Amino acid sequence: MSLEQEIKDRVLEVGFDAVGITDATPIDRADVEHLEDWLQAGHAGTMRYMHRNLEKRIHPAALLEGAQSVIVVALNYKLPEQDACLPTADVPSGTVAQYARYDDYHDFMKPLLYDLADFIRSKTDETQRFKVCVDSVPLAERALATRAGLGFIGKNHMLIHPRLGPQVLLAELVTTVKLEPDPPTIGTCVTCDRCIRACPTGALQANGRFDARKCVSYLTIEHKGKIASELAEKMGARVFGCDECVLACPYHHAAPACGNSQFTLHSSRAQLSLSHILALTPTSFATEFAASPIDRPGLDGLKRNAGICMRNIQGR
Repeated sequence: MSLEQEIKDRVLEVGFDAVGITDATPIDRADVEHLEDWLQAGHAGTMRYMHRNLEKRIHPAALLEGAQSVIVVALNYKLPEQDACLPTADVPSGTVAQYARYDDYHDFMKPLLYDLADFIRSKTDETQRFKVCVDSVPLAERALATRAGLGFIGKNHMLIHPRLGPQVLLAELVTTVKLEPDPPTIGTCVTCDRCIRACPTGALQANGRFDARKCVSYLTIEHKGKIASELAEKMGARVFGCDECVLACPYHHAAPACGNSQFTLHSSRAQLSLSHILALTPTSFATEFAASPIDRPGLDGLKRNAGICMRNIQGR
């Protein structure tokens, strides 16, 4: 059995759902130009970190000297059918994006990648080096995922895995081990525009552009300060994130549910009482959401979102 196949088998054993291998050369020039155009157009909004470390973002070897390969892994987070439908809430409540109903994926995925690195060392030698990348590391992971054969970028600007659909979390292991790369996957959703029609704010545009400044996920999670009234009104009862563009995707409908029982799902976080959020203190917020993606906007941001949702529910 080849080293590449042993690595892929190990990836599935530790708990990921898909894996692909690519080299550590820079991402394609077309992807670089697309990223640069997006940034220059101001579509990243207040995410200033997107403008930093651009060389590292487009070139894996800039993250790890001597890097030869990138192992890209995917974790399926599609909800089981019984958890996908929201129950009727007894009090005014805000919905939470489906990935955030699980434990923080950063904390979950990193140990699995460190395990994988140890496994590869045992199959090669101790001089080999590795860099674990889970979202917060500057790396154009969707471009690398397509090059590694994990899927294609859909009109919702998400990676769409042919079998797992668009609800996948990506992570990478950059390494000095030279591995045989996988061929890219050929795919397209050119004849479908369901995600564009489903987007509540028009962040997804018919010309293929994505303006994060209008995206409900960006507004509720990344954006600091006041949210413009015309966008706030379109948030509805979404207190953290938005799933509309992935739930509308035909690939999502055919995908299996998350099969990793170790990736803990908190069904009670599907909807959060808005009055409860508004009454949180810094201590109670930290206690309740310390190991959850929901801590990302901070207490002030979450209360801002809750206030907007309350006004939308009550018809202002």
